[in-house]
Amino acid sequence: MQASVPVRAPTWVSQRRLFQQKLSELHKCNNLNELKQLHALIYRSYLHQDPFLSTKLITSYSNCRQMVSAISVFNQVQTPNVHLYNTMIRAHVHNSQSLQAFDVFYRMQCNGVWPDNFTYPFLLKAFSGPSYISVVRMVHAHVEKFGFYSDIFVPNALLDSYSKCGVMGVHAARKLFWVMEMRDTVSWNTMIGGLVKLGEVVEGRELFDEMPERDSVSWNTMIDGYVKGGEMDAAFELFQRMPERNVVSWSTMISGYSKAGDMETARMLFDKMPVKNLVSWTIIISGYAEKGIVKEAIELYDRMEEALLRPDDGTIISVLAACAESGLLGLGERVHVTIERSRYTCSVHVCNALLDMYAKCGSLNRALSVFYRMRSRDLVSWNAIIHGLAMHGNGREALQLFTGMKQEGFAPDKVTFVGVLCACTHGGFVDEGIHYFYNMERDYGVTPEIEHYGCIIDLLGRGGRLNEAFQLVHDMPIKPNNVIWGALLGACRMHNAVELAEEVLNQLVKLEPYDSGNLSMISNIYAAAGNWDKVCDARLKMKNTGSQKPSGASLIELENEVHEFTVVDKSHPKSVRIYQMINGLSQHLKKDGYTADEILKENYSGSLGGSL
Repeated sequence: MQASVPVRAPTWVSQRRLFQQKLSELHKCNNLNELKQLHALIYRSYLHQDPFLSTKLITSYSNCRQMVSAISVFNQVQTPNVHLYNTMIRAHVHNSQSLQAFDVFYRMQCNGVWPDNFTYPFLLKAFSGPSYISVVRMVHAHVEKFGFYSDIFVPNALLDSYSKCGVMGVHAARKLFWVMEMRDTVSWNTMIGGLVKLGEVVEGRELFDEMPERDSVSWNTMIDGYVKGGEMDAAFELFQRMPERNVVSWSTMISGYSKAGDMETARMLFDKMPVKNLVSWTIIISGYAEKGIVKEAIELYDRMEEALLRPDDGTIISVLAACAESGLLGLGERVHVTIERSRYTCSVHVCNALLDMYAKCGSLNRALSVFYRMRSRDLVSWNAIIHGLAMHGNGREALQLFTGMKQEGFAPDKVTFVGVLCACTHGGFVDEGIHYFYNMERDYGVTPEIEHYGCIIDLLGRGGRLNEAFQLVHDMPIKPNNVIWGALLGACRMHNAVELAEEVLNQLVKLEPYDSGNLSMISNIYAAAGNWDKVCDARLKMKNTGSQKPSGASLIELENEVHEFTVVDKSHPKSVRIYQMINGLSQHLKKDGYTADEILKENYSGSLGGSL
């Protein structure tokens, strides 16, 4: 008897069926190689003029950022319909090509194809900003002419575009909003968002109260407006009234309290959050880091990792930026360890944030290590390392990197030249700084701004060339601000130029009549010149203004914790032991015959400032 052979399913698959399946999902394809293969099969099958398939091809090429191929597909269709034109407009908008999108809109009408109710929402997404308000008005006139107001999506798109066009745009949006025959929740939210973004929170709240129906976007938009305006009490009142809070609501409130410096309330809200995401963790960690509260920042960072939340570019950049702002090297190093341990693929933006953090925290060797290990660099990378070296006294090395940057084909911008001039200032390279300043516009097309004038005037002042500095202040096309006059006053103090200092003080008093720091500095200049009568006059003026020069603060990072000290400060929990140590040191100095009389005389006015 012959044994039966098991029946097996066929291993072949119909190529035609597979091709049809691929075509049905063509618009979802984001693999460029696969997309090109499908495009070739479409062309071989003589389907390249099919508007339906062409629409899907254009969408896929647009998502892959291949607009040249998308345009080629569009041009191969002899009689494109309105749907194909709309897809092409949408593709240009998706790739930030506003003018090309409008050109397609113009050509479709020239070719006798009239827009439909989908055309305008796609087109209007391309235009946001005060410079585009005339274009939005023109599209608005087109909508009026062809009568597309009946579709709520069209006037809503107009509202959104107007609201992004500054003061005049919001004014036009307000007019449109009140003449709309039908409004939905999106209409109200868009109008409220435009007002709030412009700072018109009171009017935004009035509309919010008038809304027939609110959703989570309505509440969050209004809360965000109060938070950005610093009105945390009003924000909290709305937050409490919310019928249903989501992660955006909680995160907005935590961010507001963090920026206001109230980390206690921010932490309380964070701990009460029912669901936390990466954004909320980033906000609270960055908040602690910006305030220099290292222990809590590192503790929360560890807890975030324990919760198996993998930091993304946004988290890493935000935390590193906060570390750079407050000088928290410890937490920045902790983030760097996470990056290396997880073999995180760093983008240029992440590397720049890491580089900037090390540079601003004074760890120049680590900053240079990150810089030279970067696979690719952009202008921000070069600017960060040049600024870091310049601000920490490595002026010559900063200028060498500036030369290297140009050799690699990077064109310096205004930020670069601020770093270059700072390098010259801190390195004492007066002639080189003058050369760069007077040639930056001619050789590189960078027009000097107020920051550049401040740098060169500071450079001239430090170099003892006070007359040149004063002449430049009088000749500069920009009105000098208090920073420039302050730099000049500092130079006058450095070189004991009493008469010039008096002229500078007159200018500073006009700009900052209640700033006692300027009077304190002029009193130092008089004291150095031995003119004690004028020292007394300066101190009397300080008393009459009723202002007090803020005490200078010193920050020390020790064992992942930052300690801040000011003059006669007893707020530190170990202040008793600290002053015991200082008194003990003073006793030892006295035994060795040390006296501080001369130093006290040199800082006579500064000592008085501490007692006022």
